[in-house]
Amino acid sequence: MKLKHEEEHAGNHERWLLTYADLITLLMIFFILMYTISNLDKQKLAQVSASLQEALLGEKSGKIIGESPGPLMVPGQGQEAEAMARAREALNKFIKDSKLEAKVSVHEEERGLVISIKEPLLFASGSAVISNEYTKVLAKLGSALKGFPNAVKVEGHTDNVPISTSQFPSNWELSTARATNVVQFLIREVNINPKRLSAAGYGEFRNIYPNDTEDHRGQNRRVDIVLLRSEFNKLEPEGAKVVEQQDKTAVR
Repeated sequence: MKLKHEEEHAGNHERWLLTYADLITLLMIFFILMYTISNLDKQKLAQVSASLQEALLGEKSGKIIGESPGPLMVPGQGQEAEAMARAREALNKFIKDSKLEAKVSVHEEERGLVISIKEPLLFASGSAVISNEYTKVLAKLGSALKGFPNAVKVEGHTDNVPISTSQFPSNWELSTARATNVVQFLIREVNINPKRLSAAGYGEFRNIYPNDTEDHRGQNRRVDIVLLRSEFNKLEPEGAKVVEQQDKTAVR
């Protein structure tokens, strides 16, 4: 009986080796997966860079976004932040090369990448018709956003000088019409998926400077094109899902 007890005790004592071997195997698989994902991210970021170069600078280099089926998905917040940084760098180069620094600026906010276009570049005073002179500029700016899967929000802003015409009774209508016309342009000329786009008009109520000088009022008259970070995509409604939920509710 004593010998049998010692044999069982010795067998139980060596069971930790099985657990240890399983743990080592799982760790090895984990690091292989991490290495594979890391290499894929580098390839996708290279595609982002190539796409931006072609869209903004007319330079072709290797495979571009859009050649593979489906939209480019930039996994992880770190990779998305790096891709947006590359987009900002390419946009700033295009703006500088085109001598548009006084009319177009690019900056990052918590919600995403913002391309801010001053009124004179796109619109005549009191008008929502996009100027033919700068349609190519708007097309190249929009093309920089096409390779991303993120939502794009176009926002119209005015100064506080009142407007009252048959077409635009107030600055609300003017700012909304400008944003909507830019959205229509991005759909028609840049071929951005309409499901990614939204338009908003804020009138004079989202000013970045006090409306106390002509220069400040000019800064406030702008259109912002915002590439939203993926975490802010959740705040944008998805029409198909909304309709589906409504249909299910109606059936019940």
